This record gives sequence, structure tokens and C-alpha cells, in this order.
Amino acid sequence: MNAITRIVLADDHPIVLGGLRNLIRAQHDFELVGEASNGRQALSLIRETKPDVAVVDISMPELNGIVLSRRLAEEMPSLKIIMLTLHEDRAYLKQALDVGAGGYVLKRSAAENLVQAIRAVVVGGLYVDPAMANRMFDASPKRAGRLKSGVAYAELTDREAEVLKFAALGFTNKEIAYKLDVGVKSIETYKARGAEKLGLKTRAELVRYASAQGWLAGI
Repeated sequence: MNAITRIVLADDHPIVLGGLRNLIRAQHDFELVGEASNGRQALSLIRETKPDVAVVDISMPELNGIVLSRRLAEEMPSLKIIMLTLHEDRAYLKQALDVGAGGYVLKRSAAENLVQAIRAVVVGGLYVDPAMANRMFDASPKRAGRLKSGVAYAELTDREAEVLKFAALGFTNKEIAYKLDVGVKSIETYKARGAEKLGLKTRAELVRYASAQGWLAGI
């Protein structure tokens, strides 16, 4: 039997909140433990209920999602935070990752992606909305794999770095294989080899490394 994932939702738009509520309640292994319509209310609710996951709107009154997430990361480091937003700007994504969010989901695609995002962060992964991830790279995979000069990149091959970039953005091995037109087993090998060279053991470590190297800011 799967463990139950306890979730709090925070959004100041009633229609959006209603849609999110329906998504959560449709999953047998999710439990909605509370809803909030502004940042301060969300902070109190999360402190009280201690959920596994908090889905928070970036643009909320009283406390915005970035400030809220920063506080929560300090107080409850085990809490998984997913940012829900209208913003398709890389600057917002970077802010979200910098304050410890494990997921970034666009409101326009929440119906398709939120459940997957929750499942990803619960197991320690990162989830970036595919619409955002696709914008991180040029349409040409060759250009996406081109490395900038610098010591941090010295040990990685172009393909290892390319695969790790896509992995940091939340693409699955199968999706990366499709984008690069190589086999899934090859992707697994490139990812493992690159991670070993960099001493990265978890996806969270990979995301932090990718952010520090500017991989999440576009090429």
C-alpha cells in the first residue's frame, strides 16, 4: 500500500484553488489537509498541519510565494515546495530554485503536470514544467551541448554535460533520449558517468550544481 502524501494548497484565486482541489482529491494516495488564500494564512496553516508538500502560488497577497518558501525552507527543511505560477520567465524559475522549491509548474498546464510534479518532489526529485524546460535550450541539440570554457566543465564531455543539463531540468531518460536521438541506455551511461565525475549523488545536488554553473539560465 502506498504511503499517503499530505498536501496544502495556497492560491488567492478561488477558481484555481477549486481546480487544484479536484486534482488532489482524484488521487487515492494524496490527502488535502488544508487550503489558504494568502501567504500569511498559508504560513500558519503549514506550520499547524506539517504537510509533506506545499503547492504555493508565487504571486499571493501578504506574503508572496518566494518569501513564504524561504521562511518554510528555514523552519521545515523536509517540506517539499512546488511553485505554481503564471510567470514563464526564467528569472522567476531561478528565484524559486534558489529558495529551495522542488517544483515549478505553470498554472496553464497544472491539470496535466501538477500530479506528476508532486510525485517527483516527494521522492526527492526536481520538477520543472516542460514548457519552461523547453525554453532553456536552443532548438538545436548541438548548440545546447556546447560548453563554455572553464574549470568546472573540464572533465565532462559535451554529451555528458548536455544530458546532465536536461536531467537537471526534470526531463526523464526516455525524454532526453528522444531529444538527442540516442538510446535510453546511452543516456543512463552519460548521466551516471557525468554525475560521478562531478561527485553528484542526488538530483537535488545536480540541480544546485546546474544553477551555480548557469545551466538553468539558458545557453
